[in-house]
Amino acid sequence: MLSNPFERKPIILPFTDDFEDTYKATYGLSLLEHLPELIWERSDNKVSQIRYYYHLHVCDRFSKAFCDNIGNWCKDHNIYLTGHMMSERTLHSQTSALGEVMRPLKNFGLPGVDILCDRREFSTLKQAQSVAHQYGREGVMSELYGVTSWAFDFRNHKLQGDWQAALGVTVRVPHLTWLSMEGEAKRDYPASIGYQSPWYKEYSYIENHFARLNTALTRGRPHVRVGVIHPIESYWLYWGNQQQTAAVRQDIETNFNNIIQWLLYGLIDFDFISESLLSEDSSSKEGKFVMGQMEYDVIVVPECHTIRTTTLRKLKAFRESGGNIIFLGSIPTYLDAKETTEVAELAKKCIQIPFTKSHLLGVLEPYRDVDINVKVLDGRDLTKVQQLETGVRANNLFYQMRIDNNKKWLFICHVNKPKNEHITYTEEWEIYIKGKFTATVYDTLEGEVYPIKTSYKNNKTKITYYCSQHDSLLLCLEDSKDQNLEYKEISYVIPKNKEYLAQPTSYILEEDNVYILDMPWTIKEKDNINNTLGLQFEIYSEIEVVEPALALENPNNVKIKLNNKRVDNHIIGWYVDKSIKKISLPNLHKGINILEIEIPFGPKTNVEWMYLLGNFGVHVAGNLIYEVPFTSTGGNLCIETSHYKGALIKVAIDDKEKGNIALAPYTLDCGYISPGDHTIKLKLFGNRINAFGAVHNVDSLEEWYGPNIWRTEGNKWSYEYQINEMGILTTPRYWLY
Repeated sequence: MLSNPFERKPIILPFTDDFEDTYKATYGLSLLEHLPELIWERSDNKVSQIRYYYHLHVCDRFSKAFCDNIGNWCKDHNIYLTGHMMSERTLHSQTSALGEVMRPLKNFGLPGVDILCDRREFSTLKQAQSVAHQYGREGVMSELYGVTSWAFDFRNHKLQGDWQAALGVTVRVPHLTWLSMEGEAKRDYPASIGYQSPWYKEYSYIENHFARLNTALTRGRPHVRVGVIHPIESYWLYWGNQQQTAAVRQDIETNFNNIIQWLLYGLIDFDFISESLLSEDSSSKEGKFVMGQMEYDVIVVPECHTIRTTTLRKLKAFRESGGNIIFLGSIPTYLDAKETTEVAELAKKCIQIPFTKSHLLGVLEPYRDVDINVKVLDGRDLTKVQQLETGVRANNLFYQMRIDNNKKWLFICHVNKPKNEHITYTEEWEIYIKGKFTATVYDTLEGEVYPIKTSYKNNKTKITYYCSQHDSLLLCLEDSKDQNLEYKEISYVIPKNKEYLAQPTSYILEEDNVYILDMPWTIKEKDNINNTLGLQFEIYSEIEVVEPALALENPNNVKIKLNNKRVDNHIIGWYVDKSIKKISLPNLHKGINILEIEIPFGPKTNVEWMYLLGNFGVHVAGNLIYEVPFTSTGGNLCIETSHYKGALIKVAIDDKEKGNIALAPYTLDCGYISPGDHTIKLKLFGNRINAFGAVHNVDSLEEWYGPNIWRTEGNKWSYEYQINEMGILTTPRYWLY
């Protein structure tokens, strides 16, 4: 689009050879005769119906030619079409890429999304989930964890997976596992969830949780009572130059994001209703707004500027059958982008409220199925003064509810990261569920199942539960028969008499330490190897290093000298990835050592980082075991390790594994420990960020960990290595009970 109406630059518009013909056949208008209306605003300041129909037609043509075509073929051949649209997140990105995202997902057997950088893209998930609900799909596929860097740990894997599960994700496509790290491949949006990561054998801790969870969340059918008309078509009206139209587009975008967050964080689940999909749906039911396989009790029209004639017709029928419609904010003044008063006439018979969170949640209270009050039990931080009202209702939880024959499944999870991942708090949840139920906890991390206490008041079930900021809860709810059932008593007691563990007597590195010899670059020209690149590294050592090794790629034609002595290129193994070979080096002496390397060199030669490996203290890039002596007086031992950097911590006592510490509140009940002397081993599973990360990038706010972050410039680049913390950062504590 133009920045202002007088800017001179090329404008690219989606088009096909027959677009004018199909546009005219569909709408009875010539697009070419009104082509300027796609770029400039009308002189009478009215919206352009030509522009509106253009965006609608682009979306429809794309959806039929690509997604419907392939989706129907897959269906005929008993295959699920899955994948994701480009630019799903915002109204702006959808309009620029494909019109809208929900229409093309219609014929996906498994609608999909792609969430990068650990962003909280609720719109992306909610749109795909709504299509999955309305067309009876099993769930949603998500390509997740991409572009998050080597340091993305188990805490974040669970958090990102949980909120996506609450918004419908049942098929996980973790990004990524490499075939090879050779050359530029090692910067392909790491980390690898494969053998290159030192924690990969422990990843079942995360995946078992989601396997158990998705067994429940693929059962039955979704229970959603609120439908929201998607406002994308109103956005199309103002797809003009930025100077004249950006402000109104930003208002529509802000309202779009607000209603998503107000409802989800306000614990009112909903589905979006795409007008393009609604126009194809003809079923109806008394007192219900039917959209595919979903039946909604109430419909929200969120300050749309235009709606379709087909949408208005269905809203009228729904209202006449006793259904409730809420007009949130301004009433649409256009019908199919043409001025009208018909919508205002309908709105007079419906509920009209201002566009505010309190009004919206208040009017939807009769349709609420779940409410949760949250209280922090670890006390108030006296160093902070509360400036803003927070209320008691949860403000960091999402839920999903499903009906499975005569029972319901309820999944509740945290959404946002703690502000400080090391300092977290125990929360008391008071969960209120409409109806009278008995409840069973399905512990998806540990695989345990047990009933939990319930109480009843005003036709609501109350459940009290205790958790911390990475926790989630899966409940199975069955109709109460008012029986006195046995249940597991759940309570929370603040531990007293916490003591610090002794300092470790030894540390064990599971692999050699690493010293980076770095200088990556890439070039696109054809390779023509007719030169030799000479590299010289000056290595200062305060100790003699016995039996060091050099790790590098493609060592066969490389010449190596250490302290002016030729080194035999005998490969003795590999480091991290099978493409990075290890060459044995002579001992390094105290003081300065000179390492010289000659590489056959051409424009496309991979001049990749090399690594000096050995028993010395530089960077930890693998797993680290702390051996701690412990004398017990007898009793059940709990260990708390809240300040750590790494993927997770595995605890063993006298070489018997006791479990993992990975998630808040970072405690592990090790069970009964007999009186006497014992050895506690705390195995910190590290990552590769200090060996393969963007160690010269100094932009701490960067969230896009793709190849270009290894090539920062200007004040984003530092000659000095930017090393990340790794290990257990503070002395763990323990208590006996």
